[in-house]
Amino acid sequence: MEDPEGGAKPQFDGASAAGRKDGKKSRRRKSKRGGQSRNAAHPASHEPSGGAGQPARPMEDAAGNPARKRKRRRRGGHGAVQDGSPLPQAMEQTATAGNAVRADGDSAPGRRNRRKHRGKRGLQGRPLTPAKPSGAPQQERRSDETVLRAELRETLNGASANRRTRPESQSHSGHQGDRQAAVEHVWPEELYAALDLGTNNCRLLIAQPTRPGQFRVVDAFSRIVRLGEGLAASGRLSDEAMERAIEALRICASKLRNRQIRRMRLIATEACRQAVNGEDFLSRVVAETGLALEIIDRETEARLAVSGCSSLVGRETRSVVLFDIGGGSSEIAVIRIGDNRFSRLANHITHWTSLPVGVVTLSERHGGHDVTPEAFEGMVREVEGMLGSFDCPEIEVAQTGDFHLIGTSGTVTTLAGVHLDLPRYDRRKVDGIWLSDDEVSAMQAKLLSWDFASRAANPCIGPDRADLVLAGCAILEAIRRRWPSPRMRVADRGLREGLLTDMMADDGVWRRNRNRNRRGQRVRS
Repeated sequence: MEDPEGGAKPQFDGASAAGRKDGKKSRRRKSKRGGQSRNAAHPASHEPSGGAGQPARPMEDAAGNPARKRKRRRRGGHGAVQDGSPLPQAMEQTATAGNAVRADGDSAPGRRNRRKHRGKRGLQGRPLTPAKPSGAPQQERRSDETVLRAELRETLNGASANRRTRPESQSHSGHQGDRQAAVEHVWPEELYAALDLGTNNCRLLIAQPTRPGQFRVVDAFSRIVRLGEGLAASGRLSDEAMERAIEALRICASKLRNRQIRRMRLIATEACRQAVNGEDFLSRVVAETGLALEIIDRETEARLAVSGCSSLVGRETRSVVLFDIGGGSSEIAVIRIGDNRFSRLANHITHWTSLPVGVVTLSERHGGHDVTPEAFEGMVREVEGMLGSFDCPEIEVAQTGDFHLIGTSGTVTTLAGVHLDLPRYDRRKVDGIWLSDDEVSAMQAKLLSWDFASRAANPCIGPDRADLVLAGCAILEAIRRRWPSPRMRVADRGLREGLLTDMMADDGVWRRNRNRNRRGQRVRS
């Protein structure tokens, strides 16, 4: 056979591949002997390698065993070379680091590894890349692990067309970028909306679920509409009150139309429950705004209030009295938690009641502008009479912190803001704050000592609530007298948060997100 680089080379003798019965066994013995030929009678068949100090293995005849050539092709495609054909670039390299190299560019350890993994191929059947020349610049290449992660990422991104992809400006290349792209799943915005049309306020929340039991507020709206104004005297919703409510609901409808909401729930409470024209008003709301509101009963309202405040009840708590002082009614729930706590706090409600009195109705009956201590005490006694008919076992109050009150309403948040002396109401500083029994009493006494102008000038009260806050304090005082507690926790949350929590839990979005995060961690590891 003629070698273009080294001239003529002799053929093997009878011990060659054509004459052996078991070429595989012979090759294994050659590798153990350092890659030398078995035929010692042909020392001239070896040419110097040019730097390793060890003889190079001769090329076999092109007319050798065809089965052996096929095996060579399966191992890496470096079979016998046809006469006169130029050798690949990788075959022209000499020995490096003291290892003997064949004319096809293979070292003895590489041959042994290929024999050991004869049936194995590269990723998806592609041959492994041959060795690069030592003098050529090294190019960055992805490892098989990185390629697998990148392909998995492309499969995940292509599986659902509605998933958001990462911006090009945030994409990365190389190992680190592929690893981050494979595990940083950007899931679609599963937006939920909750609207609460109460006797005094119209509130809207649009949120996206995050960690289990929590969500991120995307958009919110709140406006005092006083839908129940004059309801206690006439039994009907006035035209002015309905106009104010519809105007606020138009804004809510616009916010909902501008976003893709997966699920929403829109409720109406006491004002629409009591009003003779409540159903007619909701039909008008549908015609003018497109929003279909449902009137919920008092038990549902109490359970929603508990669901909205469940994250504020610590694991050490065994008994809680939660109250929601609204505009036309006040819901009270007695919660007893045993050793086994349910995922939904509302399942621990043992007794509940809904008082047909709120800050709007009580202030209209007793007056809200000029409230004397005697008028304040009269409001407290009226609410105490309503609580007297509430059949509920007494709660043994311990000093270990296993019982406390939770208040969720504008009354308790106003007290907390005044207590903190905030220059502007800040929900982040109010929600979840603890007030001792003495601090609540001091705040009520301070508000009672102020006139209407002073209350309206306070940034945490304002003119819209100046005539309602003392009526709310009277309801709070009646509750505190019925269930004395050394401390009370303030919750700036309520029915909207309860609606969102229940909808997300029913849909299992937190469970799905947790499973997605686990899959991402498995890809990352």
